[in-house]
Amino acid sequence: MRADLSIGLTGTTDADTIRALAPRVERLGFAALWVNDVPGGDSLAALRTAAAATERLRLATGVIPLDRRPADTLDLAGLPVDRLTVGIGSGGAPHPLALVRDGIATLRQATDAAIVVGALGPRMRRLAAEQADGVLYNWLTPAAATEAVTELRDAAAGRAVRGVLYVRTIADPDARAALEREADRYAAVPSYAANFERLGVRPIDTTIMAAAGLAAFDVVDEVVLRAVTPAGSLAELEHFVEEAARWLVG
Repeated sequence: MRADLSIGLTGTTDADTIRALAPRVERLGFAALWVNDVPGGDSLAALRTAAAATERLRLATGVIPLDRRPADTLDLAGLPVDRLTVGIGSGGAPHPLALVRDGIATLRQATDAAIVVGALGPRMRRLAAEQADGVLYNWLTPAAATEAVTELRDAAAGRAVRGVLYVRTIADPDARAALEREADRYAAVPSYAANFERLGVRPIDTTIMAAAGLAAFDVVDEVVLRAVTPAGSLAELEHFVEEAARWLVG
C-alpha cells in the first residue's frame, strides 16, 4: 500500500504564505494540507485562507488542544466540510480521555467533517479507534508505526479509521540544524520524553531527511510531511514542496 502524502505547516505560518503555498500544494498532487495549532497561531484561520485559494485540497488541523481551545468554542464557519478534517488532542488536560471523548461528541453535533485524534498512549489510541475517524501519530519510527497501525485495526473492529503519521521532514541539508532543534524541544516535553523512552528511540530517529526514508512509512494511510526549513520563508517552503513532490512519483 502506498500512503497518501500530505504537507504539514506550523500554525504560526502567516496568511500570505498560506495563500501563496496552498495552491502549489494542490497542483503538485498532495492529498492534504495540515496546519498545527499553537499559541500565536490559529489553525482554523489558516485553513480558511487555504480553502479560499484551493478547490480540491483536503484541509486538516493537527491538532487543536482542547484544554486550550474547547470543542464548543471552535469556529468552523467558512471551511468546506467535505474537505475538512478536525484534528483534536488533550493538550495538558488533567483528565485527557474524558476531555477528548466529550470533544468528539460535541464536534459530531456541530459538523459532518472528519474527526482525528492526536494520540500518544494506548488508551487515547483506543478511544480514537472506537469513536473518531482517524488517529494522528507523531514522532514514530517505521517499526513503531507498524505496531501502532496493527493495534488500530484490531481496536477499530472493522470500523473505517485512518492511521495518519506526522513526520518532521527536511528536503534541504541546510535545514538539519532546525530539525535538530525541533527534536530537542520535544525531547524536553515530559509526555513526549516518556514516549521516546518507551519506544527506545531518539526524536531525530523518527524524522525524514531524504526521499529514501519515506517508503518505510507506507504502513499508515497518510504521511504528513511536516516541513522543516532553515527559516520558514515562503521561498524555502516552496522549495520544500517542490522537492517533496518528486517523492510522490519516486
